[in-house]
Parts: sequence; structure tokens; C-alpha cells
Amino acid sequence: MKKLTNELLEELVTECRPYSRDGSVVKDIPGQGAIDQNKLGVCIIDMDNEVFSAGDTDVKFTLQSASKIVSLMMALDDFGKDEVFQNVGMEPMGDFYNSISHLESHDVTKPFNPMVNAGAIAVAAMIKGKDLEDKFSRVLKRLRQITNNNSIKMNEEVYESEKLKGDRNRSLAYFMKSTGAIAHDIDETLDLYFRINSIDVHTTDLAKLGAFFANGGRSLKTGEQIIPMEHINTIEAIMMTSGMYNEAGKYAVEVGFPIKSGVSGCIIGSVPGRCGIGIIGPAINQKGNSTAGGALLQRISSNLELNIFSVIRNG
Repeated sequence: MKKLTNELLEELVTECRPYSRDGSVVKDIPGQGAIDQNKLGVCIIDMDNEVFSAGDTDVKFTLQSASKIVSLMMALDDFGKDEVFQNVGMEPMGDFYNSISHLESHDVTKPFNPMVNAGAIAVAAMIKGKDLEDKFSRVLKRLRQITNNNSIKMNEEVYESEKLKGDRNRSLAYFMKSTGAIAHDIDETLDLYFRINSIDVHTTDLAKLGAFFANGGRSLKTGEQIIPMEHINTIEAIMMTSGMYNEAGKYAVEVGFPIKSGVSGCIIGSVPGRCGIGIIGPAINQKGNSTAGGALLQRISSNLELNIFSVIRNG
């Protein structure tokens, strides 16, 4: 096992940057098209709150689907596991993340899991608040608390674009309304979903969130139990089985710890009891995952021996 250093991460970033040629940048996210697809950055924060980083960590990006773990965290804290999973399943799904057909062609009345768009919309409907503004304010406040970064905010331009181009998500929401999977106001639920997707972050923020999960829902700074550990365990299990869409099985084998991606090219990783990882590599493949970021994640896991199955077996 190699020692975690900035120099090691720089070496791995240099090795993996060429993999960006195997993907492309999503052009319809405002500002995303102008980003060099060869950008690649990583930040790792360990349980001593020590920060290691390399590459293009100055790149700002929106959470996109990585926000799904934040929404799930809020819903679990508001209602608990039993009630949340009455409305959304826990099972992996082989279709694309924005699939509509799975809602209709299987003997189910709810989305497969919270990591696909339909599931995340159903989860957003369960976040408490007296109105839309209050709900989003609670999400933002919690994210700022966990990352210790009060400058985190929503990207207005991306949010407006999400609303403008969100017809597929609207169709998912209205279909679920028709089956009873969502009982709340559809427009408000979708607006909240779009807002959470559009939160701007850096790799450091992702690494802090991953480290918070790795620490069992306790603040690395104060030790305060902010989210019950049982909810963190639930989220990490679903990240492991469904966080990388229909490449989740590949990453479970080759990386071996909970991760979640977003089409902005970001990946958040959480290695229980070890560290949190934030990666940005804007070039993604057809399955919605960063090509260079995925390669980098595999090398980090191998070099630092982070695969949780190996750790268990090797003591």
C-alpha cells in the first residue's frame, strides 16, 4: 500500500487525464460546454481532517445527480427509512438513469431506487418545509454545515436551464403522480429537484461530504452526530449498488466502496472509516460517468488499498 500524498495524487491524475478523450462534455449545462474536457481534479480528506489534492481542483461545477445522496439524507432524517422506502425502492436498475419505461413495464408501483431520476424526484417530495423556499433553504443549510462552506449556493443559470429542459423529468413526475408514488405538489417537487441539482461546488466540498459519510454522519470538526449512522449506512449501501447507474457493478468490483456520479463529470466517494473523495472530470461516457474520473478512482482505490472487501478480508 502506498502512502497518500499530494505527489501520489499528481502522478495518478497525470496517468488518467488521457482517458478524458474517451468521453465528452455535456453541452446543455450552461457554462459546462466551455470547460476543457481534459480537466481532471481530485481532493481526498481523511478522518484526521487532513486534505490532499491534485489537478484541476479550482473547477466549479454543479452537483447534478451527485445531489441525490443529499436529498436522500434529508428525507431519511425527516421521515426515517421505513416511510421513505414505502415510496421508492432499494434495488439496482439496468436501464438509463432517466428511464421512463421501468415505471410502467415492471410489476412495481414505485421507482427502483433513489439514485435514478424518478427515485430522486420521489425523494425530493419527502423533504420537509413549509414551502419551496424553506425546503431548499434546509438542504442548503445542511450542506453548508457539513462542508463548513457558507458560500455554497445554487447556480441560477443552470437552474433556469434545468427548468426549461426538464420535460423528461416532468413526465416521470406526472406518471408517478398517476400511480400514487408521489402525492405532493408536482411543480413544487420538480422545482426543488432542479434547485438541488444546480448547487455549485468544488472537489473539496465533495470530499468533505464524502468524509462526513465515511465518519458515520459525524462532523469531522466537532464530532457532533448530525445525521444518524443508520441513515448513513443506508445511503452508502445504495451508493454501492446504484450510484454509478448501470456501471455500478463494475465499480463495486474495481473500486469497492460507495460512490455517486453526476453528469457534470463529478464523482463523490466515501470509504467508511478512512476518507472522503471528490473528483471532477467533465468528459463523461454514454452511461453518464466521468471517463478520466472513473479511471482515477480505480487507481486511487488500488494504490491506497481502499476496497472495503479487501480490507475486511485482510483485517
